[in-house]
Amino acid sequence: MPKTISHAAIAAALLCPLAAYAADDAPANNVDQVVITAKSLEETLPQELSRYGSDVAIVTAQEIRNGGFVDTVQALQTLTPGLYIAPSAGPFSYVDLSLQGSRTQDVLWTVDGVRINNRLYNSTTPVDTLPASMIERIEVLKGGQGLFYGTQASAGVINVVTRAFSDTTSGELTVGGGGFKTVHADGYVRGALGRHKYVVYANKDESDGFEQYDVFQPSAIDRKRGYDVVTLGAKYGFDVTDDLRVSANYQHTDARLDNLSPRLVRKSYNDRDEDILSARLDYTPAGVAQFFLKGYLHDWDTTYENVQNGASGPVVVYPAGTYWGYRDYGAGALVKLNLNKGFEYELGYDFQNFKGRDEVLLIDGQTEKVHALIAQVRTTPDLIKNALFTAGVRYNRGQGSDTTVWTASGHYDVTPSFYVEGVGGTSFLLPDAEQLFAIDPESTRGNPNLKAEESKNLNVSAGGAFGEAVRWKLTGFARRIDNLISDTYDNPAYPESLYVNVAGQVRVSGAEGVVQARLSDAFSVNASYTHTRSRQQGSSLQRDRTPTDFAKASLSFAPTGKTYGADVSATWTGGIYQTVSGFGRLNYGDFVVVDLAAHVFLDGQARHHRLGLRLQNLFDKDYAARLGSAPKDGSTSRFLYRNLGVPRNVGVRYSYAF
Repeated sequence: MPKTISHAAIAAALLCPLAAYAADDAPANNVDQVVITAKSLEETLPQELSRYGSDVAIVTAQEIRNGGFVDTVQALQTLTPGLYIAPSAGPFSYVDLSLQGSRTQDVLWTVDGVRINNRLYNSTTPVDTLPASMIERIEVLKGGQGLFYGTQASAGVINVVTRAFSDTTSGELTVGGGGFKTVHADGYVRGALGRHKYVVYANKDESDGFEQYDVFQPSAIDRKRGYDVVTLGAKYGFDVTDDLRVSANYQHTDARLDNLSPRLVRKSYNDRDEDILSARLDYTPAGVAQFFLKGYLHDWDTTYENVQNGASGPVVVYPAGTYWGYRDYGAGALVKLNLNKGFEYELGYDFQNFKGRDEVLLIDGQTEKVHALIAQVRTTPDLIKNALFTAGVRYNRGQGSDTTVWTASGHYDVTPSFYVEGVGGTSFLLPDAEQLFAIDPESTRGNPNLKAEESKNLNVSAGGAFGEAVRWKLTGFARRIDNLISDTYDNPAYPESLYVNVAGQVRVSGAEGVVQARLSDAFSVNASYTHTRSRQQGSSLQRDRTPTDFAKASLSFAPTGKTYGADVSATWTGGIYQTVSGFGRLNYGDFVVVDLAAHVFLDGQARHHRLGLRLQNLFDKDYAARLGSAPKDGSTSRFLYRNLGVPRNVGVRYSYAF
């Protein structure tokens, strides 16, 4: 059976019976249901951290739906202040990322609280298979978050929350298509049967893609970077009592993602098989103690094939089935105690077990284990009426590296319409599997004695409101990273190169401003501006692929009581530099990209049938997401190429909600 047909059959088998039940059972006016409040210390942690001074940006399912976004990256790229994120080849591709001036590897990604970062290579982003349709919300926590989230949260955390439980039955089915022979289908059903809660969702995105580079050599005959991504998910919760819930989440991804180059490529792709599984016990009474216990598994398997065009015909560089992947599993627990008036206490334990290997760049398949203890004290309004403060510490024991980090934060309401807040402390970044265990004789050797990178961070904000219509926030941030991991040629035992901790620092500072305003009953605007200074110690140059300035703005048209709306968004990227072999340091920034989205409910106020349109890159701006160079065919001289941003294209979707 062809893969596409089998995926569609699986999705239909999962969704159709529940959809039929829901359509028969649900009242006609239940389209916009209120999702029930989360019953978990883990699920509410970002909101709690926000109350105590952490800067948390939320992207909602409604914003994603109105914007018509294809994948998670598109939504973040348009809607999240302070976050620069650039996909290297359009939807479902690796990205360059900078959160308030950070490096890509300084941000932790999670799905429903399960870490999904690629521990083989810290800088390889794990978001090339995350569709937008299954998202309930995205929580972006800015600033160091190493206390609760551990390694790679030095600059922040991006948590993708999938469709949540609901007390009432509802769902939606969507089909669509667009430019580059793009096909989309998704659907979900959620509801309750007594104390049993359930969510089932499925998604398929397929496209031939566009030409990824502006320049190709004749030897590259596969030039359009296509993708085929299928996601299936299910969630189950059982309320043993009003205060005790058992739940389990499962998400499976099956994807084929082209992996191209501007020369030699005849065929090259990653074939992904990914599973994210977690189970949790939540106890949340109003009394002295609350807690959760959790276990998780993230299994990430990719087979790789690369066939090039040689002088005398096809050359198989890596045969089909060449493997790279990893398995990350662990457990965690957190207890919240209310022992005396004015204070709360959080005590936690975190265990991670990781193993990965790569048959392309050889990595020894050794196991890395991490244990951590967490403690935090929080004040409550009983102590200080208009202020909340926290202080916490985490002890981390890993592969030859013991690390202790701390965090303190606070929020103070100066007046009902003006507040100040901040978070400061330390975080850490454990070495990845390549840096620890690489054994490829033609590449840098791994070093199992590496120490974790450590960072000091500070975010300070002031914000408030002008009446009911305007909200604003100004943030200053700074970060210092020590024990940098880099390669060196100075060790005589390793004449090629060896990963070591070097003495240099990465130093980051900057500012961010955000304004949200309701202009009338029909119009609202969101705008943000971010300036960053991110430099290697001793250098006067901005770090490569980190913009000095960028801004975002969106105007929404949503008349009260009407059944139509539109959104226009613009992103401006200022100076952004990259040092390219053979061409020096080049600026590929200074461009504006405008997107347009609109929707209408075809059945008026019943709001079951919805038609949506997204016009991406409205003015067909030619811009680069990244630069590179490579040898010309039959020559040692090099040519410069650009990874192109998505050209102008249109997508249309029809949805039926019940």
